[in-house]
This record gives sequence, C-alpha cells and structure tokens, in this order.
Amino acid sequence: VQLVESGGGLVEPGGSLRLTCAASGFTFPDYVWSWYRQTPGKEGESRELVAVFRSADDITYANYVQGRFAISGDATRNTLFLQMNSLKPEDTAVYYCRARTRDFENIYWGQGTQVVVSS
Repeated sequence: VQLVESGGGLVEPGGSLRLTCAASGFTFPDYVWSWYRQTPGKEGESRELVAVFRSADDITYANYVQGRFAISGDATRNTLFLQMNSLKPEDTAVYYCRARTRDFENIYWGQGTQVVVSS
C-alpha cells in the first residue's frame, strides 16, 4: 500500500492550492481518510489534524480551516483531495495524507507535501 501526496508549493497569502493524495493498494471506502499537517519548528510535536473524510456525508474540519479548506475523495480514482483557499502564512506546513482502517487497526501515512504561504 502507498500514499503519495502532491500539489504543495509556494503561494501568496489569500491564494489557493489543491493537494492530492494518490492511494494505491487500498479499497477507498474501507478506510477513513484524513489530512494532517506539521508546522515548521514543531517537528517534536504531534501533527495537527486538518480534516477527516469518512464519507461524502461525514466530514470534519479543524476550527482553524473551517470555511477555507474542503476535503473530498474520489473512490473511483482512489484519490483524496484538499482544496485550500484563503491561505494564511500560518498554514505553512508539511501536509500529510493518512488512511486508517475503520477499526483503527492499521494506519498509513504518506511522505508529505510542503506548503509555504508567503509574500
């Protein structure tokens, strides 16, 4: 199984990015999908939860991205997305895709994609 993130980069404040997580070896509906982030200088701390996709009708967002970010999934393409709008400098982080089985038995992480929000 493998998770590969892409779509990160440098963007000005107020800009947008769309992150993609390509999943291979997974049956998409069998997992709970999430985006996490690790901010610079906080590598010793736990990654922050950004959004959770359990199904199209069951999504959760962290308060600090509510209304700005949108998580979605395409089971036919085994792909998870994170649309990020109105980006702020404090959104600068490495963003990680995570998949876990619904019984919490197994958790998988991607390698991360860097997002830098700066003018």
